[in-house]
Amino acid sequence: MKHIPNNTVAFVLVLAAGAFIMLMYSPDTSFEGGPAIVEVSDSVSKPTVLGESDMDTGEVHPVSYAAMREKQYDGSNLVVGEALAETASYTRYYITYQSGELTISGIMNVPKGDGPFPALVLNHGHIDISVYTNGRGLKREQDYFARNGYVVLHTDYRNHAQSETDDRDTLAVRLAYAEDAINAVYALQRAGLSYIDADKIGMLGHSMGGEVTLGSLVSQPGLVDAAVLYAPVSGDMRRSYERWISRESNNIDDITELYGSPDESPAFWDGISSETFYDQITTPIRIYHGTADDSVPIDWSYDTLDKLQSAGVDADLTVYDGEAHEFGPRWTSFMDRSREFFDQYLK
Repeated sequence: MKHIPNNTVAFVLVLAAGAFIMLMYSPDTSFEGGPAIVEVSDSVSKPTVLGESDMDTGEVHPVSYAAMREKQYDGSNLVVGEALAETASYTRYYITYQSGELTISGIMNVPKGDGPFPALVLNHGHIDISVYTNGRGLKREQDYFARNGYVVLHTDYRNHAQSETDDRDTLAVRLAYAEDAINAVYALQRAGLSYIDADKIGMLGHSMGGEVTLGSLVSQPGLVDAAVLYAPVSGDMRRSYERWISRESNNIDDITELYGSPDESPAFWDGISSETFYDQITTPIRIYHGTADDSVPIDWSYDTLDKLQSAGVDADLTVYDGEAHEFGPRWTSFMDRSREFFDQYLK
């Protein structure tokens, strides 16, 4: 394992090959051995990060992180339902909670033993709504953290599983996933459950869930005490537009008619990009990404690190050589490092 400390310049060239594929969510175990880890603590350039005062929109667009920053969040009414499974270490429950006008479903793993326990909100990546089921995605991570003494709330998001429906366009709904994650934190804090330490909450997001996490942190600075981004998409929504949204024939016409393309409406696309507001983040962040990720380019995480650090955020990136979008051989190493990071701030 090679560790590159702060203020050290690291150059990594990643050659991406192959045709475009949509995000897939199944563990990749095709890599053998124990590839080296390169931990990057600094980058070469320090790009300018725009603040809200730099937006030339006049009024705040209702679909924007600026609008989400002005919201009053009422996450509450955490209902712990039937037990779905039980292990020697924890019990898995079906849960619901309130996010604005919507009831959101999810699961919660509750450790056995004497609490209160710190809690984590897990934000899953893109999974087609037509096949998504309650608690799907991040199953290994849910299990690992519960076995290591964390209450784990995995939110389904609106329009998923048994959550209620938001009938707006797909872009507005996607931005609102961050609202559901924010309200999950507040629902945990307001639940009054003796086994939850309401003052010690963290957040982890995978892939699209990485942007959900970043969107939560820019919308509600100080929301959680620590955050992990696992193979996250870019904080620049233009990149998602170019890689995925523009290829979604069922949605692209509606989106461009409503909002314009990034070239036509740059201010709007700034407003729905979390990186525009990185200077609002006060939570320490750790990023983990594999060099063999064919779904989300690793260059995006280098760029995210650079812009977070430029905005004054406590951020680090750990790169796993040969790991795919969902880690295989070095998954345990990634989880152990994530747990140690969360333990530092939550235990």
